[in-house]
Amino acid sequence: MQNKNNKSVLNGIGLMIIATVLFSVMHASIKHMSSNMHPFEIAFFRNLFGLLVIAPWFIKYGIEPLKTKKIKLHMARSFFNVIAMLSFFYSLSIAPLADVASLAFTAPLFASILAVFFLKEIIGVKRILAIIVGFLGAIIIIDPVYSSINNGHIFTLLSASVWSVSLIIIKILGRTESSVTITSYMVIIMIPLSGIAALFHWEAPSINDLIFLMIIGISGTAAQMLLAQALRQGDTSIIMPFDFLKLIWAVVIGYLFFFEVPSINTWLGSIIIFLSTLYIANRERVLSKERNIKNITQPVDQ
Repeated sequence: MQNKNNKSVLNGIGLMIIATVLFSVMHASIKHMSSNMHPFEIAFFRNLFGLLVIAPWFIKYGIEPLKTKKIKLHMARSFFNVIAMLSFFYSLSIAPLADVASLAFTAPLFASILAVFFLKEIIGVKRILAIIVGFLGAIIIIDPVYSSINNGHIFTLLSASVWSVSLIIIKILGRTESSVTITSYMVIIMIPLSGIAALFHWEAPSINDLIFLMIIGISGTAAQMLLAQALRQGDTSIIMPFDFLKLIWAVVIGYLFFFEVPSINTWLGSIIIFLSTLYIANRERVLSKERNIKNITQPVDQ
């Protein structure tokens, strides 16, 4: 039994590593494409070509993945998701890859705050301090005292804050919906939503452009599905530390292809943010287990 659990965890780690590579490929491709195509149009094609990843489920199961009683939540999730995506894609076009990857780690910090209001979760002093420390990490990266504020940083934080709303909705949907259903509705609803934004900046893509756009769509959607599966295979506290690889890949790709060298502030801030979010995730796991064991309704020390 132990060997089976260990194998499951190793599979989860492997899937997570592949997911981080695919996310980084998508981010680099977006940055490359943004030199001759508006980020909003790129977002539209990212969703359109994302259909290629979920198509096998529709071929095999028909419309079964679309059966749901939570259509309003799916629509709300997609609405917030498209705003986050447009902001994130725009930030990739004007900010260094490493900075964007680092500040994107703040999404769980925003989600922890929103969970208090929307999920009625109770957070104690330890997690409040972790949230504060995490945002201090973001301030270190932005460095408002000694550097002019980069719009890319602002749009990344905007994306993370809006994405956190989507995370809360995903948490609610995850109680009854499969990852395939959640992903399918996201892609299908976001195609027309991102298409509306793309219309204002439309330029006909070339064949070469379409190749990169297809890479963006396939890698992004595949990465999301692999991430969901990875978290099913192993404990979040074990799997999520490997998410930090996204920053490593961003640094390598940024240096090799875009001649970007991250500052000391970026490294320091990103480590602080990531450790804060990791602590919060682990703390939530521990508290959840304690509540299940004790079978009580009163919150334990948080």
